[in-house]
Amino acid sequence: MEQLLLTWHFLLLTMTSVHNHNKELIGRLRAVLYDINPSSLKSQLGEFFAPDCDIKLAFPFENLDGPAALYKQAYAPLIEAIPDLERRDFIVMAGESGGRNWVGCGGHYMGVFEQPWLDIPHTNHLVAMRYHEFFCIEDDKIVEMQALWDIPAVMMQANAWPMMPSLGIEWPVCPGPASNDGIITSPYDQAQGDGSIKLVLDMLVDLGNNNEGVEAMNLDKYWHPAFNWYGPAGIGSMRRISGFRNWHQIPFLKAMPNRKALLENGVTLGDGEYVGFTAWPGMTITLSGDGFLGTAPSGQELTMRSLDFWRCENGLIRENWVLVDVLDFYHQVGVDVFERMREITVARRAIPIR
Repeated sequence: MEQLLLTWHFLLLTMTSVHNHNKELIGRLRAVLYDINPSSLKSQLGEFFAPDCDIKLAFPFENLDGPAALYKQAYAPLIEAIPDLERRDFIVMAGESGGRNWVGCGGHYMGVFEQPWLDIPHTNHLVAMRYHEFFCIEDDKIVEMQALWDIPAVMMQANAWPMMPSLGIEWPVCPGPASNDGIITSPYDQAQGDGSIKLVLDMLVDLGNNNEGVEAMNLDKYWHPAFNWYGPAGIGSMRRISGFRNWHQIPFLKAMPNRKALLENGVTLGDGEYVGFTAWPGMTITLSGDGFLGTAPSGQELTMRSLDFWRCENGLIRENWVLVDVLDFYHQVGVDVFERMREITVARRAIPIR
């Protein structure tokens, strides 16, 4: 029995220490992206990512084949547009899901927007773009990345957003955790992480009871009275259950009442008071009603990518950071947001107007 206990204790330490080790590994990548050296970034990414890493990035980037493509198609153009680009994380957490180990990060890329990017007109002012990035790590290499960059926020800061106004509040730099403990460096606590996951998953199950009325969702059972929901640009952020229902949930459910979360296909991590979730996609929906993001009821079956972080506090969920691939949603319903943006900003581009 004593030997079994020692073996179990060793396995537990090994399992928990791997998450701290992986956070340290991603910490070195974060440092590279904080003080970016454009001449060496391509080779540095190759040190962290496996050559055949499966990279899933927000629309219009989509699937990228390894770190070389990540550099060429995503980072290099972004750095050309924002030469002093720096990365600032406000959440770094880790955990195991489906037998694989992940690190989830949330924060902002920021710098002076000096040249156009994705045809978004530059401003010569400071610009910020929120990201949620999840990294799967095997043998000290990133073998999969799922990430959303809040590109519509850059359009808004450039006064180039061509779609409907957000119902929630938009701010260039989304607040980090009120508890100031989002970058988790303490020893991994499996029991605490599992408890946080249970709270969030129980909430999501009840949130799916939309056919039985809002009372059946029991949100006051799970959410703190001063709950904050930090949504993506295009949807916006809101406070309290009433804010969430009025500025996001009601318009969403009116347009897509049959939405189904694909929790079983996703990655769910628990680390201390934090929970992270990513799936590609994370939801199936049918656009049967009117109004969500200004779209018409086309009857189309769609998918939605949503990468989330929750912070729990005293048995309730206090904060929720949500990024949705808004541009991919519009793309699926046949709306070319970039072309609309180019049309309304043609006078700001360095080309003749004919």
